[in-house]
Amino acid sequence: LIMDGNGRWANKRGLPRLLGHRAGIAALERTVRAAGEMGIGFLSVYAFSTENWNRPQLEVMGLMALLRHYARRKVPELVKNGVRVRFCGARRGVPDEVLRIIDWSETETARCGRMTLLVCFNYGGRQEILDAIADAQSNGETISSEEDLRKHLYLPDVPDPDLIIRTSGELRISNFWLWQGSYSEYYFTDTLWPDFGAAELKKALQSY
Repeated sequence: LIMDGNGRWANKRGLPRLLGHRAGIAALERTVRAAGEMGIGFLSVYAFSTENWNRPQLEVMGLMALLRHYARRKVPELVKNGVRVRFCGARRGVPDEVLRIIDWSETETARCGRMTLLVCFNYGGRQEILDAIADAQSNGETISSEEDLRKHLYLPDVPDPDLIIRTSGELRISNFWLWQGSYSEYYFTDTLWPDFGAAELKKALQSY
């Protein structure tokens, strides 16, 4: 899921952008719940890209605060529902208090097996490929095949996505899953992310 449109949703209502992000979190909760009920095993969400650091500082700080707040509140519920959380992205540059929440969330949900929620945070597809190459080089390895590179990706054991959904009407993938999404199906909807939920997810699956 490329969750796009929080800002536009807020602007249409004359609200601060941060309230759009809060509404986006509510949409994520609905969608994760629906995905579990539909039997989806892996759900990945593009939560914060490497380019998002360029947003206004107040908005970035608000997003970090939302992550910490909602992780503390929702991780126990995810455990109850059998949802494992894994984060995908670079750790460098991420505030220590956010890294602690990331590590705590992964540890608390590590034994859950009903569904895996992949949170792509401080993630960029190009950066992931560069980091994979650098990791191989640091180990003295030569990359001469796809499998040589794959094992150095952030989460090499996770299957490639069958379907990538983008909301808000934008027809681009914005540096998301460049390697893993090479053979994925794509579904674009004009629906802004805060308005997304079970019905929209079902439409995307039916299209797929």
